[in-house]
Amino acid sequence: MRVTRLIGGVRWRITAAATFVVLVVLVVTGGALVAAQRSVLTDNVDENLRRHSSAIIAALDSGTQPALIASQGDDESFARVTDAAGREIAATARTLADARLAAPPRSADGFQTMRSSPGPDFRLLATTRNGLRVLVGTPLDDVQDSVDTLLRGLLIAVPAASLLLAVVVWLLVGRVLRPVEAIRRRVAGVSGSTLNRRVPEPKTQDEIARLARTMNEMLERVETADTRQRRFVADASHELRTPLARIRAQLEVDRAHPEEADAAATRQSVLDEADTLQRLIDDLLLLARADNAQEPRVGDLVDLDDVVMAEARRMRGTESVSVDVSRVSGAQVRGNRDRLARVVRNLLDNAVQHGGPQIVVSLREVDGQAELTVADDGPGIPAAEQDRVFERFARVDEARSQGAGGSGLGLAIAREIVAAHGGAIVIDPLHRSGARFVVTLPIGGKTARSPVS
Repeated sequence: MRVTRLIGGVRWRITAAATFVVLVVLVVTGGALVAAQRSVLTDNVDENLRRHSSAIIAALDSGTQPALIASQGDDESFARVTDAAGREIAATARTLADARLAAPPRSADGFQTMRSSPGPDFRLLATTRNGLRVLVGTPLDDVQDSVDTLLRGLLIAVPAASLLLAVVVWLLVGRVLRPVEAIRRRVAGVSGSTLNRRVPEPKTQDEIARLARTMNEMLERVETADTRQRRFVADASHELRTPLARIRAQLEVDRAHPEEADAAATRQSVLDEADTLQRLIDDLLLLARADNAQEPRVGDLVDLDDVVMAEARRMRGTESVSVDVSRVSGAQVRGNRDRLARVVRNLLDNAVQHGGPQIVVSLREVDGQAELTVADDGPGIPAAEQDRVFERFARVDEARSQGAGGSGLGLAIAREIVAAHGGAIVIDPLHRSGARFVVTLPIGGKTARSPVS
């Protein structure tokens, strides 16, 4: 409803603004048209007065001007000739102008307009020649009638045109905003269970079409994120339930057969499962913090080669594997030492669980980047699965897993930590014997966002 009122408000505002602008333009144009018509008609009157005055002056110069001047044009037109003392020498017959002129004309030569009472204004032309003053005049009733007629037409046409424009703009804006209303209705019907719905996209290339496409892209991202979240919750629930089920089964067996129960073995089994649960919960919390870590932060300088050597020693001490670190050289990066150690540990654990007994680790500086690689001699990862292995709770084929356990979070955690340090982790597609993970980190640079702590 709020969006509907907003669209209605936009429609009203656009219509009102367009109508107001056009109304102002029409009023200004109409005023200019009236002024132009009045000026043209007045110029025609002036030309007639000029010709009449010239004819009288010519007659005076030739001595043929009678005392009674013939009237020209309108019955109320008049002409007078007076001498320097103001005595009338010649004039037209007395007309209504004598009674209507509100005041005597100015003594100066030239055109002037005088009010009359009652009736139309008069246009006068005064000319002095050889001591004689010639005054001719005519009413402006025809000019006023033409202007009044134009004004009456404009008073009808301007409001009518403005109203017609308002209706047209209202309909056009409504048509333009119709896809917006369709988008609003579709979005209003989207819920957590209907994220697969998409808004209609107009077959145009305007802003509304781009808005619709952007909203569909947003809905696509929301649906993808929701699907990942639901799968993540389901996988996490399954992973958490498995050790709990084993603990429960062990305790129920001991309770059902107390005479055969081995308390020490049960305690050790429960502790092992509790350790599994704790590691899994820690991994989930770390991923949750990684999802929320957005603020940039400069970490400490970390000697990455020391971290690699320490994790390699730990691996050699706990697993019957061979870790070759002969290709490890010095490299210093900025970040969280513990988190970087977690990356190396997870990559080594992954190599042990899914690869062979031989692990090769290398570290070098290349083009301002610290490049860490961990390679194993296992069955490798199919090309189609190389992107998916970094997803949370991802499992690859059974040939590589070799029955190994694990929550499927190790590589996902490694990717999040590396990304938080401004780096990247990929699988080398050219490595043929086993899998080779390549981690690149900026040397001594700032992290892209806060490293997971």
